[in-house]
Amino acid sequence: MDKALILIIDDEQRLVRSLQLALETDGYRIAAAHTGNEGIETALDCQPDLVLLDLRLPDLSGLEVLKQLQLQLAGCPVVMFSAHGDIKVAIEAVKSGALDFITKPFDIHELKSLIARTLERCRLDKEVRFFRERQLGEVRLIGRSEAMRRLHEDLTRIARSGAKTLLLQGASGTGKTAVAREIHQLSKVASGPFVEVNCAALPEHLLEAELFGAEKGAYTGAHQRRSGLVELANGGTLFLDEIGEMPLALQAKLLSFLEDHSYRPIGSSRVYQAEARIVAATNRELGQAAEEGSFRADLYYRLNVMPIRVPALVERRDDIPLLIEHFSLKMAASEGCSPVLFEPEVVEHLKGYVWPGNIRELKNLLERLTVLYPGEVVTLHMLPPEMQLIDAPEPSADASDASISDRLAETERDIIIRTLEQAGGRKGVAAVKLGISRHALKRRLQKLGITE
Repeated sequence: MDKALILIIDDEQRLVRSLQLALETDGYRIAAAHTGNEGIETALDCQPDLVLLDLRLPDLSGLEVLKQLQLQLAGCPVVMFSAHGDIKVAIEAVKSGALDFITKPFDIHELKSLIARTLERCRLDKEVRFFRERQLGEVRLIGRSEAMRRLHEDLTRIARSGAKTLLLQGASGTGKTAVAREIHQLSKVASGPFVEVNCAALPEHLLEAELFGAEKGAYTGAHQRRSGLVELANGGTLFLDEIGEMPLALQAKLLSFLEDHSYRPIGSSRVYQAEARIVAATNRELGQAAEEGSFRADLYYRLNVMPIRVPALVERRDDIPLLIEHFSLKMAASEGCSPVLFEPEVVEHLKGYVWPGNIRELKNLLERLTVLYPGEVVTLHMLPPEMQLIDAPEPSADASDASISDRLAETERDIIIRTLEQAGGRKGVAAVKLGISRHALKRRLQKLGITE
């Protein structure tokens, strides 16, 4: 992974330049700003791992900048510079949230040691938070990209509103379950239960009993009264994943529940009430499904009051390094080994990949790499073959570009054809040999014009 990015905010340009040269020799990446406002803007733009902030700036005080950084860049550690006469102010800065301070003039070795300690402390704090969340079963959204910032702003407003039905839309693997949990955690019912059901995982008769419950003897095998998830979610959130796969007959019962919060368990003559926020999720276009008759239009309009679109991974490529770090730690903890590390060029390569399986595909990649190469530095050849292959660029006026593109495509074509021949034409076997899914192989065959 890349070395830490350090932002220096100081109006003494010679000092900033000297610090930059000294810290870059240790492998750190450096950004610089010479006023308070410029520092805040730069921090929001580059998302540093550490800020070195002077107490005295030409436009704002260091304390004002510190306050803004805490509001807009929560969790970013700040170390402050101070002159000897500013010790009281420096102490106030630490009380206000700065992790540490160092007086001018300072010894560069002392500063480097302080930076290393601060970054290590933050790393350990991050791991502690991660393991604590893992132990508690919490899921928080990860990402600093513009798409994720907008999503989180929308979620915060919507979650705290009185909206009773929300619809999450997005491709498979984008993290809709994590978004649903985030909505619950941000809502007024966060202390209540979060109950989840996958509507595609159960047959119709079992799904109805799962949702609304059943009385003893209501169907074969019902030896005792069964509480439904609607009842269990009372006072909290009920998450209906894959809502587009819910059978039409059951959709009518769900719509009835959404209208007046009443339901009747299977085999019961009694009507019950439950107050729960309903968060539904789908990777289908429900509006089109409603037009085609495979989804009830009235239920679609009822759910679509507050739609939330979850971005695909290719729309938030800048979050990929953060997600890689998160999943590498998670998988290492699961396997009881050291996390895998990545060469910077590999991270950049993965940022350019198309990610048809979105975050789920990235998570699966980290699980695979952790099992195969625990604690090792991942290089390009360790990636699955389909991630090593780069889609050919669009044709350009430069003939040499087109030539390179053609050669890459031809090489990929030869590899796939040879593998198919070795597999006796069986695409499933060929896909296994190539280390890709059958669906991914089919896409490559179509793209390269290989007849099936």
